[in-house]
Amino acid sequence: MTMKQTATAETDRTSRPSVLSASGLTKVYHSGEVSVHALRGIDLELYPSELIVLLGASGSGKSTLLNILGGLDHPTAGTVFFDGVELSSFGDSALTRYRRDNVGFVFQFYNLIPSLTAEENVALVTEIAPDPMTPSDALRLVGLGERLEHFPAQLSGGEQQRVAIARAIAKRPRLLLCDEPTGALDSQTGVVVLEVIEKINKELGTTTALITHNAGLADMADRVIRLADGMIADVTVNSTKKSAHEITW
Repeated sequence: MTMKQTATAETDRTSRPSVLSASGLTKVYHSGEVSVHALRGIDLELYPSELIVLLGASGSGKSTLLNILGGLDHPTAGTVFFDGVELSSFGDSALTRYRRDNVGFVFQFYNLIPSLTAEENVALVTEIAPDPMTPSDALRLVGLGERLEHFPAQLSGGEQQRVAIARAIAKRPRLLLCDEPTGALDSQTGVVVLEVIEKINKELGTTTALITHNAGLADMADRVIRLADGMIADVTVNSTKKSAHEITW
């Protein structure tokens, strides 16, 4: 396979329409006279209900790619389509609506508001989403039904990350984009968080992309897409996936 390639031919999901389709994505950052090429012609399809792992070292372009797919950034060149609508032509307000209605984000750091309870942190999203769960239902889904009134300082790191996941999925997003969601956690706690992400993917059918530098997480994915130097270096289909509780690193 060449370094610039599609990530579609490797999976039987090509018989179904993609949720998200990217073609020729390039991202160049300029600092004075210096140009940094973060992405170099990425072609990618995400299919309904699949869980993919985007694997690569720091600087490989993983976060830049996820930010563009999630509508947090614009590509320098190339196109992104969501359900047949071209996102890459959207202005800022249209991208805001796309993120609000269709995308849930989970980051390495939880970004919870310290003065709000777990339930109130989740309600920040449900109050503006068109068809949300209740905050309590979202927290029960991630195993925190008994922690609704707890503040972030009263929760462990893994529990705070689960609140962040509940906040991300409470609006019933089509896409769940996770950027190093276990990066700040020990392996035992990280597995608990991965089990929650796996549960959301299976029970809600949410198309999920998880980026990591940790190769141990690859075994739980439907597809593993490895990035290097801003390009897709390799695509692997897992014919047999491991469950999250079988993952070790």
